[in-house]
Amino acid sequence: MKGFVGLLLALLIAGGIWYFYTKQMPTTDAGTAPTQAINLTGVRMDLMQIAQAERTFVASNGHCVSLGDLSSSGTMSLARKEREGYSYEVQCGDGNEFAVIAHHAPAPPDSPIRYPILAVDQNMQVGEVQ
Repeated sequence: MKGFVGLLLALLIAGGIWYFYTKQMPTTDAGTAPTQAINLTGVRMDLMQIAQAERTFVASNGHCVSLGDLSSSGTMSLARKEREGYSYEVQCGDGNEFAVIAHHAPAPPDSPIRYPILAVDQNMQVGEVQ
């Protein structure tokens, strides 16, 4: 009986440690669920790939183009145009300025999940758009 109580106590302690450890897992963005970290990392990688292709195109041709034109020119070979509900767009500014933006449809009003709008500019800085 003592062995069973000891085993039960050890399992209870291990369960408590696991609960508090997973409860305090870091998130990639404030207000997002820990399970979104993988998706948001993938979106950031896609944004960087699109921005790098746009920089290459601007350096070669002197002007910014849309995502469709970037793909059709052969500068970029992004396998997918969206990821887990995020869709991408390129916004061209004056001269060599551009921004690649990832949008997601808003979460339902009663949902605790938040979908941040992410963007990267010609300086290759990824950030959240307010």
